[in-house]
Amino acid sequence: MPRPTLRVIPGGEGLDESDEHDVSPPASEPPDLGALFDAYASYVGAIALRLVGRPDEVDDIVQEVFLAAHKGLKRVDSQPAVRKWLAKVTVRTTRRRLRTLRAKGFLGLGNDPEYESLADHGASPEQRALVAHVYEILDKMPSHNRVAWVLRYVEGHRLEEVAELSGCSLATAKRRIAAARDTLKDALES
Repeated sequence: MPRPTLRVIPGGEGLDESDEHDVSPPASEPPDLGALFDAYASYVGAIALRLVGRPDEVDDIVQEVFLAAHKGLKRVDSQPAVRKWLAKVTVRTTRRRLRTLRAKGFLGLGNDPEYESLADHGASPEQRALVAHVYEILDKMPSHNRVAWVLRYVEGHRLEEVAELSGCSLATAKRRIAAARDTLKDALES
C-alpha cells in the first residue's frame, strides 16, 4: 500500500473567499513542505522506528517532526543542515513520545508492542526473538539512555553525533550509552 502524500492546506484564519487561492508563501518561508516531506519522510520514519520500536507510532512522530519543520526550518540554510536538523527534531520528538508511552504502560493504558516485526525479513526466529527482547528491555530504561544507545549501536552514529543529536555533552552521551549497555548486558545475561 503506497504511503499517502502530504497535502499542505492553508489555515482558515484571516482568509476570505478572495484570498483563498492566493496562498503563495513569502520569500522568507521555508522550502515547500510537501517537497521536504517527500525528500525526508522515509529518513525521519526510519530514525523514529529504530528509536521507538513501534511501527504504529512512526506516522504520528513523522507528522510531529514535519509540523516542527514547518515552524522552524526558516533558520536552516543548506541541504545537509536540513537533514541534520530533521534528525535532531526526530530524536527530540521520539524521546517525548517514549516518555509518554512509558507513562501509559505504567498506568496500564498502552498496548503491547510487537517487536518481532522490527527484525530484518531474513532474520531467523532466534534473531527475531532477540530483537524483541532487546526492545522490551529498552522499554524499561530512561528514554535518554535508550535514545543514546540506539543512536550509537542501531543507527551507527559516532559518539560526537550521538551527543549532538541528543542535545548533551560528549561525556553525558558516553554515560548514557554505558548505562544502557550495562542494563542490557545484565538483563540479557539473567
